[in-house]
Amino acid sequence: MRQITLSKAVNEAIAEEMRRDPTVFLMGEDVAEAGTPFKVLSGLVEEFGTERVIDTPIAEPGFMGLAVGAALTGSRPVVDLMFGDFLFLVMDQLCNQAAKAYYMSGGKLNVPMVLRTNLGATRRSAAQHSQSLHALVAHIPGLKVALPSSAYEAKGLMKTAIRDNNPVVIFEDKLMYNDKAPVPEEEYLIPFGQANILREGVDITLVGTSSMVQVCQKAAEMLAAEGISAEVIDPRTIVPLDEETILESVRKTSRAIVVDEGHQSYGITGEIASRISEKAFYHLDGPVIRMGAMDVPVPFSPALEDITVPTPERVAENARRLMRGEMFDAT
Repeated sequence: MRQITLSKAVNEAIAEEMRRDPTVFLMGEDVAEAGTPFKVLSGLVEEFGTERVIDTPIAEPGFMGLAVGAALTGSRPVVDLMFGDFLFLVMDQLCNQAAKAYYMSGGKLNVPMVLRTNLGATRRSAAQHSQSLHALVAHIPGLKVALPSSAYEAKGLMKTAIRDNNPVVIFEDKLMYNDKAPVPEEEYLIPFGQANILREGVDITLVGTSSMVQVCQKAAEMLAAEGISAEVIDPRTIVPLDEETILESVRKTSRAIVVDEGHQSYGITGEIASRISEKAFYHLDGPVIRMGAMDVPVPFSPALEDITVPTPERVAENARRLMRGEMFDAT
């Protein structure tokens, strides 16, 4: 099977859906001639023209409102938000309008819209361009939230998102755009709410999201060399969450670590860990461990930034401590 980058996979997914469905269009800052700062969308304007690949002003609340209106009236917009940090600028249109239209209309109105943006630190982009804010939108009923962990996931989840009749937010890790993975040339979709077990194990369950899936896989390899068998799970979507796959794994292994790049407090790690504790408590041989980013603004200093997010070494060390039955600091 061919290997392509995550960037190419996203580009292909959008192009294929725009060819398949004339109501799909793309809009955002620098999406046309520039192809976004990360060059993910390069070449689309040449094929589809400026009527379907639309450069917007630097006015996130404005073009988000246009997208919601377009979705309500029969189109399927894909909105490019240059950095996930800019979510704060579009929260009213996304959370008060798009997320609630179906409910408030008694099911008469749909908002088939995709908001694609990014997350992730360690790119030296400082505190206002390095945040991982997916927990914010996961908290809002009416929104679906996807976190691709590879090129394969990125393409399949994007195509599913574009065809969904509800608003979907997709977060891509900005450090993964050049990472390659096997991606079929034939069409495929990845259903929402269906986790992927990347590695089977019997001693401990590692649940990772987005780039933290790779962190968990590397940690599992370290642990395997020491005779510890770790199962690695990629939820793919956090809304809807494939709770049962995670619970089945934990019932088998009796131990779990949840790893996410969002801030640890009040985040995705806490939500998944609490579900495990509530629904698999009597199968646990130790506490469910949460590993997220430090609760500090992301530093610009490389030396400081690198220690704010989970690493394979830290995940592996926590797994060893859990296996030994050692106490953990609640903070």
